[in-house]
Order: sequence, then structure tokens, then C-alpha cells
Amino acid sequence: MPKTKTKPSTASRKKTTAYPAARTSTSLHETPVEEVWRRYKKAGSDELRNFLIEHYLHLVKSTAERMHMRLPGEVDVEDLMSAGLFGLMDAIDAFDLERGVKFETYCTQRVRGAIFDELRAMDWVPRLVRSRTAKIERARKALEMKMGRQPTDKEVCKQLKVSRAEYKKLQKDSKPVNVVSLNRKWFETDSSKDIREIDVIQDKRQEDPITALHKRDLKLLMTKGLSRAERLIVILYYYEEMTMKEIGMTLDLSESRVSQMHSSILARLQAQMQYRAKEF
Repeated sequence: MPKTKTKPSTASRKKTTAYPAARTSTSLHETPVEEVWRRYKKAGSDELRNFLIEHYLHLVKSTAERMHMRLPGEVDVEDLMSAGLFGLMDAIDAFDLERGVKFETYCTQRVRGAIFDELRAMDWVPRLVRSRTAKIERARKALEMKMGRQPTDKEVCKQLKVSRAEYKKLQKDSKPVNVVSLNRKWFETDSSKDIREIDVIQDKRQEDPITALHKRDLKLLMTKGLSRAERLIVILYYYEEMTMKEIGMTLDLSESRVSQMHSSILARLQAQMQYRAKEF
């Protein structure tokens, strides 16, 4: 029974088109690239096209890496290179040898355009909002360079030639709710592991202010009416977590004397708490 051929999926066809196999013959690598261009424009074979893609692939990589330096960390440079590769393929198909323009110059613009199209597709904020934000920022920076200080809203309104109400609407539209990836890099560290946004959502090392206030009130209540030495024993033992021996060395007392004073303090505090229980 003959085997039926299954049609490749869109993803697999896209991957095959985006990353063509390097099956160029050895003779092409020894041929000047200008001659390859003439052959391709005349014959249009896949072998010649794949050779040109392989030959100019470094332009895609360098352009994607330069653009990636100015983008957030969650944007993958591999995605930019994939989009730029489609721009390279379009540039090879549309390049006109008769114009006398270097392909590198023409190709870079097409690659950048393809990467920008991919970034716009990834961005959920409408282009109108982005353009209004850029318009306000340009006006604000121009005034700041001219006056040497931060401009006021009134001065920005005058620069944009809009009313105060319209300027407020522009400000509102230019500040949409932003979405941030929790895997985005927050800041770099000296170690091999970078700090991400998800790592700083909740700082467990920081003490709850309400808990700190309760501890302070309890500390004042416990040490109220005690002598200086007794107050120090309570603070050093329960708050500084020192041993009886360490407290004795600090207060110039023996360990047994500190233990005796500690037992006496606890008995008095217990009596006070029983008396104060009526207040609650």
C-alpha cells in the first residue's frame, strides 16, 4: 500500500523557509558574489538564493544585536533575528542590480523594517498611543534643552500649541497601563544569577510595620517599672538573643546573678500581666 504524503504544517514550512539549508556547491563559494547576483537574477534558482542568504546572514545578526541592546530584557534576540531574516529574503528578491546601490546598504534598511514590524506585532499598546507619547516627550526634551530646567505643563502646552484640556487628554492617552514580564531582568548582580521582577515583588526580609509597632509597644510594656540593669537583661536576652553568660560579662555580673534577676523579673511581669488582664 503506497504511503500518503502529509502536508507539512505552517510552522514547519515557516521554519524551513526562514532557515534554508546550506546546500550550496563548492563552486559558488569560489565565485565572486557579483557573478552570483547576475546568475540569480537571470535564473532565480533556490541554490543561488540560499547562497546569498548565507553570505549576508551576518548583516541580520549584527542589526538584531544592535537593536536588542535598546530593548527590554524579555525581548529575545533570536526572535529579532528570525524577523530580520525574512527582511533579508525580501531584500534579495526585490534588489535591483541596475540601480548601482550596494546591497548591504539596501538590505540593512529592509532588515530593520522587518524587525520593527515584528516589534509592533509584539506590542499590545496601540501605535496612536505610542506616537502621542513620543510627541509629548520630544516637546518636553526640546524645552528642557532650551531652558536648562524641567518645563512646566503650561510651557509644554504652548510648545505643542494645544489647550490645557487637550494636553491633559494627551497625557492620559500617553500613559496606558503597562504590562511587565515577571521574568524581566530587574538589575544585574556580581553573581551568575540575575535578579528578576518576580524576585522583588515581595521582600520577605523587610519587617511588617504593624508587627514592628506591636513589638515596640510590648517592649515598652515589659520594661516599664524595671531598673536599668533589669531593663538591660530583658532587652539583651529577648531582643538581642544573648546568653546569660554574655549578659553577665556585659553588665559585670555573674551568670548565676543574671539568672536570679531574670527569674525575679519574670515573676513580677507575670503578676503585672495578671493584673492588667482585667483591662482587656
